[in-house]
Amino acid sequence: MTDLTPIPLPRRPRVLALANQKGGVGKTTTAINLGTALAAIGEKVLIIDLDPQGNASTGLGVDRKSRRSSTYDVLCGDIGLGQAMQETAVPGLFLAPSTLDLLGVEIEIASSKDRTHRLKNAIDELVYDQRCSDLTYVLIDCPPSLSLITINAMTASDAVLVPLQCEFFALEGLSQLLKTVEQVRAGLNPRLIIQGVVLTMYDPRNNLSGQVMADVREFLGDKVYDTVIPRNVRISEAPSYGKPALLYDLRCSGSQAYLKLASEVIRRERALRAAA
Repeated sequence: MTDLTPIPLPRRPRVLALANQKGGVGKTTTAINLGTALAAIGEKVLIIDLDPQGNASTGLGVDRKSRRSSTYDVLCGDIGLGQAMQETAVPGLFLAPSTLDLLGVEIEIASSKDRTHRLKNAIDELVYDQRCSDLTYVLIDCPPSLSLITINAMTASDAVLVPLQCEFFALEGLSQLLKTVEQVRAGLNPRLIIQGVVLTMYDPRNNLSGQVMADVREFLGDKVYDTVIPRNVRISEAPSYGKPALLYDLRCSGSQAYLKLASEVIRRERALRAAA
């Protein structure tokens, strides 16, 4: 007798793009430390480094000489994402590293019909890789621009997480980012949402930081995370040792903030699933 029991489809990991076209707002720091914090509480996480500078790769201790394959090769279609994955010093945290070759990828794929879906296709295929089938989160560290690379990240993602620095010009480029998200949702990825905005580099001694935080909360409401990442020397020092701040100094205020942020991300994800 033929067994007609349906074969369960592999579960796609939750994909979050960390995006902001302004540089120096804490995208990479947030990708590294949020990924580490999620792995520390039992999630299996892949960080995709899509910034040609490769700072997420360096910050996780992956030397440039050891990056034999990279996200450039993935976007060009030469290898699968699973082949680019490397283990990190954090159990449960993996990395698809970046190289400077990524600077030329937009020219390489510009004439392709699937140029905006290259990363989405790679992530969709990832679930059939036995080593990657139990991934729960994919975090994409985007470059500081609204380029074809960033459009690829948003097209591949379920949601966008926006790191926003507590400084005078914090809201200056946010409206353009939100407009880009709307355009991607309308034309390329109807499921895309803003998962949340995380305020970074907060200095309680600076009145401006408090004013910016109040303005952002008034403008975006509950889209802003309760957790605020403080300006912290230990967070700044950690990348020079090739370590996430949580490995460099778990007790510092920055590491503790990222642990709280990971818990809040998971709570929001559960709420989104419940509402779906």
